[in-house]
Amino acid sequence: MKIPNSSGGLPGPQILPLATHQKSLKDLISGNRPNLRCYELLRAHLHSHPELSQQESATAAKVAAHLRGLKAYTVFERIGGHGIAAVFKNGPGQTVALRADMDALPVEERTGLPFASKVTMRDYDGIVKPVMHACGHDIHITCLLAAAELLLKIRAAWRGTLILIFQPDEERGGGAQRMVDDGLYDRVPLPDIVLGQHVMSMRSGKLGSRSGIMLAASDSLKITLFGRGGHASMPNRTIDPVVLASSTVLRLQTIVSRETDPSDMAILSCTSIQAGGTENIISSEAELKVNIRTIHGKTRSQVLAAVRRIVKAECDASGTEQEPLIESTSSFPTTVNSEEVTETLQKMFGDYFGEDFDSDLPRVNGSEDFSTLATSIGKPCSFWMIGGTDPATFDENKGNPEKIPSNHSPFFAPIMQPTIRIGTDAMAVAAMTFLRQARA
Repeated sequence: MKIPNSSGGLPGPQILPLATHQKSLKDLISGNRPNLRCYELLRAHLHSHPELSQQESATAAKVAAHLRGLKAYTVFERIGGHGIAAVFKNGPGQTVALRADMDALPVEERTGLPFASKVTMRDYDGIVKPVMHACGHDIHITCLLAAAELLLKIRAAWRGTLILIFQPDEERGGGAQRMVDDGLYDRVPLPDIVLGQHVMSMRSGKLGSRSGIMLAASDSLKITLFGRGGHASMPNRTIDPVVLASSTVLRLQTIVSRETDPSDMAILSCTSIQAGGTENIISSEAELKVNIRTIHGKTRSQVLAAVRRIVKAECDASGTEQEPLIESTSSFPTTVNSEEVTETLQKMFGDYFGEDFDSDLPRVNGSEDFSTLATSIGKPCSFWMIGGTDPATFDENKGNPEKIPSNHSPFFAPIMQPTIRIGTDAMAVAAMTFLRQARA
């Protein structure tokens, strides 16, 4: 997978005639696409060796070694933890950043793939958990590395500076900001545009985007309710946190159904309740985990305030002797695609991918911290989705989302091809949209 070199670097670019520079982007990319079989093997390796957020050391080392093997990129490591950035300067022009995330999830894989993960790691709370690339970040890494090689091979057709960002800790929402805070943009030039993509359960071979709000904001909370423990035969001497937690969960569900504007989007899910450990003991505390999705700042503030109000009121109603503890465990911004950048990109995607590209993809209620890499420096960004579901499986189930495994499912298994080819091409087309320059 190394690019041929001499004298310690890549051979000098051939000065192509103007007609060659102006030939279709599809011909340019298809004629120079790297050996994707090598990248399929890389994806299999990454998939079978996943690492949790803030623990992506081996993944980062693999990425850095691959980039150095291309013998053209200046590589920076350990940014904001295990973050990687690479720069290739190719003359005057715009500076474009392409981003992929690297972390995996605490999910036990059930895909049946020959390269399925059997890894376990200690999670954020110190508990040993199975680990899986259940959100497709192995695909993201693979596509960006393949695009990095492809863009080197066609560098005679573009001018500018290319930045590659491999971000840790996306799943917990802190990786992008941590890279910025740790001096990412002191190491690499400020990009004019930041671009990224995500594999979804759409039909493999398809992709899409939209201007404006692309992804929802997200807030995750850990809520600890303090009761008074005791013997199960003497509940009158206790303050039962299980009953308190149960009433709290039910009341929290009324925030969306009875407090937020029905024309706005808000989702509140209680995803975990933990209390006690045996049948004859009433526990002294219970722990809830809550996830909230919104798209507008006013609604976001309203829902968070309502959660705090309801939790406190339920504790007061139960006569608890200790205030509840409400902790933020992750927070993601709303991802807003720049109208100007996205419309320019959509035209190129439409020309390149034809009917396989959807320029009005429905908003996704999942969340990403990708946009922080742009908004933190006042620059525009655009984010799009690519499909990963086996076309045969997708068609057999008529695209029914209830029958097709989605992101974060233990059965989520993006097919190798055409997923990697589409993801690689999309990254290259996106970069070339803003870097390509004809010359005599």
